Amino acid sequence: MDEHLAVAEPYVDDRGWSRTRRWAEEQVGGGRPVDAVERLRGGWTSEMRRLRFGGPDTPRWFVLRSFVKPFFVRHAEGLLTREADILRLLARSDVPVAVLEAVDATARHCDHPSLLMTLLPGTVRLGEEDAGLRTELLARQLVGIHRVRVPAGARPRVYEAWTSPERVSLPGATERTHLWQRAVDVIRRDPPDHRPCFLHRDFHPGNVLFSGHGADTRITGVVDWVETSWGPADLDVAHCSTALALLHGPGEAMRLAERYVAAGGVLSGDASAHLYWRILDALAFSNVEKVALPWRELGRTDLTPALLTSRLEDYLHALFRRYG
Repeated sequence: MDEHLAVAEPYVDDRGWSRTRRWAEEQVGGGRPVDAVERLRGGWTSEMRRLRFGGPDTPRWFVLRSFVKPFFVRHAEGLLTREADILRLLARSDVPVAVLEAVDATARHCDHPSLLMTLLPGTVRLGEEDAGLRTELLARQLVGIHRVRVPAGARPRVYEAWTSPERVSLPGATERTHLWQRAVDVIRRDPPDHRPCFLHRDFHPGNVLFSGHGADTRITGVVDWVETSWGPADLDVAHCSTALALLHGPGEAMRLAERYVAAGGVLSGDASAHLYWRILDALAFSNVEKVALPWRELGRTDLTPALLTSRLEDYLHALFRRYG
C-alpha cells in the first residue's frame, strides 16, 4: 500500500484536515501545536503527512496516515485497526517499526480515518545504485519478519489473493500472449499446501527505509502494515520479487529467493508450489501503471508502462525457466 516517501514542500494548511490536526495535537500531549507539515509522496491509497510538533523542547516529528479515497474510507476501520494492532505487537520484536501514538479508524474525531505514529529514520531507495546490496538486506529482513512469534489469538487474518484467473487483464501491446496464458493456467489450481507464518503481505522496496551508503547501508524501518496476514512465506518473497523485477529487471528478482534461503528462510520445497505463489503475485501487477505512478513520483521517471510490461514478461519467462 503506502509508505514513507519523498517529501514535498512544507506547509501549514487546515483545509480538509482541521479536525484531524486538532486530534493529533491532543494525542501528542498538552495540545502541543503542529508548526510544520510536509506531504509525503509516492503512495496511492493514503494521504500521508509528516508533522512537526513545536514546543519549548526539541521539536518532535510524527507521521499521519489518513484514508480519504471513498473505497479505502469504507475499509478503513479494518485496515487501520489491523495496522495499530500490528505496531503494538511488533514493538516487542526486533523488526524496526514506528511506535503507535493514536488511531481513529472510524473518523470519530478526525476529518478522515487516521493513524498517528512516530517518524522513523531513513528514506525509501528505488534507484539502481546498490540495488544488489539492498536485495540482500531485504531478504534478511523478510526472514526476521517471518520469524515473529504471534500468539494464536493475536494472529492476523488469513492472506487474500490479489488476483484470480478471471481478473487478470493482459497488456494491450503484448506480443507474448502465450506467456500470459500459460501464467494464468498456473493459478487455476487450488492453492498449494503450505506452512503458514506471519506475513507483512506488502513487503517491497517502497515500504522499507534505508540509511547509510555502500557497505554501511542498513534498514531503519519497515512501514505500511495494513495488509498484514497469515500465510506462506513464499507469498511475501513473491511480492517483493515482483517489485524488484519491475524496478531492476528479472535478475534481481530471481536473486531475492536465493538470498532469503541463504539467510535462513524456508520456502516450499516443491518447485511447482513455489512457482504458483510467484506467478500469483506477478499476475496481480498485470496493470503495471498501478505501481508506475507512485514510483515515478519518487524519481523513477524511466519506468514507462512499456518498460514495466517488458520486465514483467521477462520475469514470468525466468520463473518458468527456473521452476516450470
